[in-house]
Amino acid sequence: MQRRHLLALAAAAAVTPQAFAQGKYPSRPITIVVPTAPGGSTDFTARLIADPLSRALGQPVIVDNKPGASGNIGNQFVARAKPDGYTLLLSYSGYHVGNPHLFKQAGWDPIKDFAPVAMLTRAPQVIAARPTLPVNNLKELIAYAKANPGKLNYASSGNGSIQHIAGELLKQLTGVFITHIPYKGSGPAVQDLMGGQVDLFITTPAGVVSQVQAGKLKALAVTSKQRLASMPNVPTAAESGLNGYELDSWFALYAPAGTPPEIVNQLNAEIAKILAMPEVKKKADDSGTAVETMTPAQFAAFTKKELDYWGTVIRKAKITAE
Repeated sequence: MQRRHLLALAAAAAVTPQAFAQGKYPSRPITIVVPTAPGGSTDFTARLIADPLSRALGQPVIVDNKPGASGNIGNQFVARAKPDGYTLLLSYSGYHVGNPHLFKQAGWDPIKDFAPVAMLTRAPQVIAARPTLPVNNLKELIAYAKANPGKLNYASSGNGSIQHIAGELLKQLTGVFITHIPYKGSGPAVQDLMGGQVDLFITTPAGVVSQVQAGKLKALAVTSKQRLASMPNVPTAAESGLNGYELDSWFALYAPAGTPPEIVNQLNAEIAKILAMPEVKKKADDSGTAVETMTPAQFAAFTKKELDYWGTVIRKAKITAE
């Protein structure tokens, strides 16, 4: 009897540390790293899901902004984090599938270093102008830029970002010359645009819609096929006479490569529920973005397809970040 009791204690001692080590996910706060400064579309998307995800999982979900190096600092941080589901990346398409083609050594690999968790939102771009710029639509902008070569500039959230690509494509399609001014994220760029330090910013609607509605910025055109519900009076680029100028951004959640599939699937399932909430969909719609869901497998295939597509776009536009 005593021997059986000792064996039972020994067995319990052997399995208890492992059981406690594994535990139930999540058992502590989760951090979502945003590779841009606060205030932009990537930051908006992280905060769109952070609170409802916290309530769903029963643990705090913290948004941690790590801007710099066109998103590479934040991406590197998550790529090197422990793959335990407690450090996640809110990724932006311009960085995730653009940077690998723009930097010789970005310091991370979009396929090898990350486990796709969930697609979140998709958005077109809006061509926003400082309020004092003497143009009110895209046609007037092109005419003004041609009459004043080299006088205008445009902001981006960093070299090689989709805003940078959008600006260079606009120059190629119209033949105008506009100087590129890179920033460390959308938030600072919008602030300087409102202050008149820069002339233009081509970005996702979430970063500028409230300023446009308040009259603090001008929206000249959107790069979608249809007008946006949040900006119904703003024409598309095609309506403005510039065909072929259609650009789409997306925002999504990744984990470090090697994160257990059960954790990835749990996060994906909870996020799908969150994106289906009417209040979340409305917030996204009001910002000019649209929620979109995919399974981890679908999202992995989508990431690879986008990586190939944007590589072609960037090579044709001859854009580099270095």
